[in-house]
This record gives sequence, structure tokens and C-alpha cells, in this order.
Amino acid sequence: MKFISTALLAAFIAMGLSMQTQAKEGKFNSSVSIGEKAPDFSDLPGIDNKKHSLNDYKRATAVAVVFTCNHCPVAQAYEERLVELQKAYKKRGVQFVAICANEEDADTLEKLKERAEEKKFNFPYLHDVGQKTGKAYGAAVTPHVFLLNGERKIVYMGSVDDNQMPDKVKNHYLGDAIDAVIAGRASATTETRQFGCGIRYGG
Repeated sequence: MKFISTALLAAFIAMGLSMQTQAKEGKFNSSVSIGEKAPDFSDLPGIDNKKHSLNDYKRATAVAVVFTCNHCPVAQAYEERLVELQKAYKKRGVQFVAICANEEDADTLEKLKERAEEKKFNFPYLHDVGQKTGKAYGAAVTPHVFLLNGERKIVYMGSVDDNQMPDKVKNHYLGDAIDAVIAGRASATTETRQFGCGIRYGG
């Protein structure tokens, strides 16, 4: 009888662990999950001719990692919004970091420098040489956002908001998630379906 009880208990525990694992998996991302430590990155060349790592922003209250690029019209539509978000949250300790994982002719480091100057980016713009960082995060499109809290755990991932057209936006997912981190509470929305131009990964 004790053997049966132990066996049943083990089965229930296994089922529980399985359910927890399934619940943790991202709905729209098979590489990372909400609540887990964000993949680290280092030595990514930036438009300032310096190498950047996630640890560079260790004093930030939160870090918004945004995979974007130059050539995508959807990414272009969000450039001004990202600049405004960084401006709005900079004094509250939030750091935006843009990363380009594309290897198109329009997305070379020199082209990133030109775009950043033209659009007056107020955040680092990094080139993901070898696309390792994009693959680690499961970045699928541009733009694709990952918000990291003070412990550098992923607390939100997906789209910046719900519409490419600024005047039609109803839900400010990233802004709301940042507000939640600053307030020390969980965001009401932790994951949304990302949309934009697909990132082409090499073998």
C-alpha cells in the first residue's frame, strides 16, 4: 500500500512539473520563456565603435532589448517611438538597446551608424555579428522586443504595441510592461505575438 502511494505521489509530482514546464514556455517563442534569465551577450560592435555587453547596463532598472534593422519598413515605423520611449524612461533608469541581427547590405555596421545619426537614436545600436544573440533570444522579426527586469529576467516579449500605425495604437504593451517593472509588480501582459519583417538566419 505504501509502495502504491509512493508511486502515485511520484506520478503526480512528475505531472505537476511537466505542467509547470509547459506553462512556462513562450507562446510565440520556442527559445526563451517569461521569467527566465535573459541570454547574455558580449563583444557586440556598436555604432560608437566600442564593443558592448549586457553587463554594460548592470545599473539599469530595466533593459529593453529591441531586435531591429535598417531596411524593414515595419522597423522604420517604430524608430521614432523607440526614441520617445527611451527619452521618457531614461531618468527612471530604463536603458534601451537596439540590436541588428540581419546580414543584409543595408544592415552593415556602417549603415547602422548612418541610420542612427539620421534618426537621432538615443540608445546603443549594435551589430549581432554571426547572429548568435538573435538566435539565443529567438528573435524572429524586426522589431522584436524583450524587456528585462533588474534581475535580467525576461518579463515581457513580443511587439512594442498593437499597431504599426501610430494613430491606431490602442495597447502600449512595452510601455505598460516598463511601468510595471518600475512599480515592482507583474505586467498584465507578458507576451504578445511579434510582427514585422522576418530575420533571415544563416545555417
